[in-house]
Amino acid sequence: MSWQRPDNRQADQLRPIRFERNFTRFAAASVLTHCGDTQVLCTVTIQDGVPKFLAGKGKGWLTAEYRMLPGATPQRQERELLKLSGRTQEIQRLIGRSLRVALDMEALGERTVIVDADVLQADAGTRTASITGGFVALADAMDKLVQQGALERSPILHQVAAVSVGLLHGEPMLDLNYIEDVAAEADVNVVMNEALGIIEIQGTAEEGTFNRTQMNQILDLAEKGIKELLEAQRQALRGTSS
Repeated sequence: MSWQRPDNRQADQLRPIRFERNFTRFAAASVLTHCGDTQVLCTVTIQDGVPKFLAGKGKGWLTAEYRMLPGATPQRQERELLKLSGRTQEIQRLIGRSLRVALDMEALGERTVIVDADVLQADAGTRTASITGGFVALADAMDKLVQQGALERSPILHQVAAVSVGLLHGEPMLDLNYIEDVAAEADVNVVMNEALGIIEIQGTAEEGTFNRTQMNQILDLAEKGIKELLEAQRQALRGTSS
């Protein structure tokens, strides 16, 4: 029995992706990322100075914070105030690792870039939407530094995007929504650059195992989806789509 996708997408079809740039006023850059019914507000703050382990080395740093707002899911989520859940810590570290690959830290100079990913509405894929939208906000913020004369050139070295692929009834499906994410036998998040070089793979078999052939199929689907996400990012940064 094959899996019937709840939104009638094909197995290799992304959810609609859209980036609303300059969504807030005061951040160095901000992007509201729509990925199907998932919405993540990605904002960038730039501060002078770096963590102590980098002080005096002439290099910058990027870190990320991730939160899910209380009303992002059907049942209200408690705010994480004094202690972050393991899931939140793991996701924000993934976002930070992924987006650090995008930057030439020496060209950035001794500045710290903070990428905040706040989930307004969650229908799965929040970490991948945070990375994909976070890159658009990061590129905007770096361009503004150049326009302001703070940098001679943008420190952006690589484009970065991410997508999920899951196994449902043994078949790979691209860009899972919540219903599919819950039902999946395996769930894999893939982060790649513009050359389809792999930055990170997170894969878990929720039930049983998956084999090497299925893993290759998953990566093939991820490549297809990321190619489309990279093009959507480029169009957004050119101003040809919102």
